Amino acid sequence: MASISISELKPGIKLVKDVHTPLGGLLMRKGTVLLPRDLDILRAFMIQHVEVDIGEAELRNVTKAISSANPANASDEKPADTAVLTKTAPFHEEYEKLISLMKSAHQSVIASELPIYELRNQLEAAILHIKDYNPLTFVPRSMNEYDYIFHNGVLCAFSSYLLAKWSGMQQKDWMQAAFAGLFHDIGNAKVDPAILYKPNALTAAEAEEMRRHTAYGYQILKNVRAVNEGVRLAALQHHEKIDGSGYPLRLDGGKIHIYAKMVAITDIFHAMTLNRIYRKAQSPYLVLEQIHSEAFGKLDPTLVRIFIQKATEFHNGTVVRLSNGQVGEIVFTDQNHPTRPMVSVGGEIINLVQKRQLYIEEVLSSN
Repeated sequence: MASISISELKPGIKLVKDVHTPLGGLLMRKGTVLLPRDLDILRAFMIQHVEVDIGEAELRNVTKAISSANPANASDEKPADTAVLTKTAPFHEEYEKLISLMKSAHQSVIASELPIYELRNQLEAAILHIKDYNPLTFVPRSMNEYDYIFHNGVLCAFSSYLLAKWSGMQQKDWMQAAFAGLFHDIGNAKVDPAILYKPNALTAAEAEEMRRHTAYGYQILKNVRAVNEGVRLAALQHHEKIDGSGYPLRLDGGKIHIYAKMVAITDIFHAMTLNRIYRKAQSPYLVLEQIHSEAFGKLDPTLVRIFIQKATEFHNGTVVRLSNGQVGEIVFTDQNHPTRPMVSVGGEIINLVQKRQLYIEEVLSSN
């Protein structure tokens, strides 16, 4: 073991001690075999010395380390990740079946009742593949903008399921949280389609009618036996704010059900990252930043923190496209700034915390 200056480091040398940033954050773990990009990161953080095992710098280690480094630097083209597409195909198929069922459900509740058992069975079938779903990276294979309401509900189901799991709720709550996401906007089935699909600003009377979807949703779910009261309250309360400024009842945080607090977050996220009739999809990273700012007084801050940290929890090496069109890979994420990691582009380390004008537009592939 030896303490060696950064200027003397070579690729292939193994760290024998954790390396921390000047502010105390973990930068690299003990046992890391240094790659060329790692040397750039150490210099970017102005690390002066590291503890290394000189004996690990054999040629075979150097070759192995370099061959696994930076797959995106050779090209700015979007990678064709056929392995990812193949892996996630079953999830996409179950997702599309659930979309079709939700379309039928919106029609059936007008004349009769919600086909809850068919929906539950299909939701459970999709959740069997939940490991292939990430809120930041999943994109429907096809989506008519007029079908936004169905995609939003299904995506909120999966994201609310994960948020319930991530936040440490009991397993029996995970599926109910998914139901809360799936049915939070079911009341829109009783809103005049001319209002629901209007491409420009609503009048005051139309806006008031739109707000009634929360009460309509509660009424639709009132006699559905497969869901609990929290699911019904999520339909009623998902537009409430913890400072009491929401609707329909202007409840404060202590009176809003936990499922409704979760759905409030996932609904905003998917509403802004899906294409809509009057607005194009926004960068999921920018949306998370807006949700973070909204958390102060509006959304549950603990749930917001959990959602952002877990959704952005990608491994180093994740390939992303920046807002200026450049393609690179994430090389370090500071837990204090999870939406603004350090990205390696063509050998240059871009710190998105410092380059505020740039942001991640899209995640292209994750490892």
